[in-house]
Amino acid sequence: MKVFVAVVTHKSQTAAAERLDISRAMVTRYLAELETWLGARLMHRTTRRFGLTPVGEACLLQCQELLQRIEQLEVDSRRDETEPSGLIRITASTWLWQTHLSTALTAYMQRYPNVRIDLLLGEQRVNLVEERIDLAIRITSDLDPGLIAKKLADCQTVICVSPAYLERHGTPLQLVDLSSHNCLTHAFSAKNEWKFRHLQNIHSVLVSGNLSTNEAVVLMDASLKGLGIAKLPLYLVAQHLKNGTLVQLLPGYRAHEMGIYAIYTSRQFMSTALRTMLDFVSAHFEKQNPPSIL
Repeated sequence: MKVFVAVVTHKSQTAAAERLDISRAMVTRYLAELETWLGARLMHRTTRRFGLTPVGEACLLQCQELLQRIEQLEVDSRRDETEPSGLIRITASTWLWQTHLSTALTAYMQRYPNVRIDLLLGEQRVNLVEERIDLAIRITSDLDPGLIAKKLADCQTVICVSPAYLERHGTPLQLVDLSSHNCLTHAFSAKNEWKFRHLQNIHSVLVSGNLSTNEAVVLMDASLKGLGIAKLPLYLVAQHLKNGTLVQLLPGYRAHEMGIYAIYTSRQFMSTALRTMLDFVSAHFEKQNPPSIL
């Protein structure tokens, strides 16, 4: 059942074999044995297509439930015996590390010194299976249905600019005015079109500028230096908005709200280290007051 669930989760027998540290031939054997035991075909398997049969879909739900119960039984029986240890590979954005994760992960490692963390920073969306990532902390509204996501916090986005830029170029008073300003854009979002919600309606504006990057901290730094207008996470810029080094524009227009999520591949194969890490990070965000500029 573990092999079957892993193959469905990763949409590949090869990826499942790598994740479970067994051979692909063994994966094929276990799947065949499960189908023989149930007397039904569970998956359509070709070189170009992967899918579950109706029986396979029903079987998946039952297998997941059974494995979760078994896993919980094992966890409960070892709760006071197993000290977290081993390696956790984590990926997160640079600005989240600077604003939150540095404090949380440092405190975690001090509490559990036998856990080692391999940290990959950057806002590129890596494949968790191919890169052998155990945990991704992502800011997104587009969740992969093949992965498991735990929401840590809401992440509001605001349009901001430095007072120096406004003195030189004037203040945009309407959404359409942004088209005539130097707008600094993020490479991993719709660079040329910014969308907003206003009075329950969706509005969009075409923007352009002389800087596009894959790092929100670079956009913030450029905005602070007066280069242009940027759309940035409130978690990142809240302090600058409070002390006046950045100014929020068009507050009536709300950019598409995203969430901060802890994303991982499977509940069935979660180590004690990863489980405690999830609990630790989740508790950290719960203790934080969401940033506000109102």
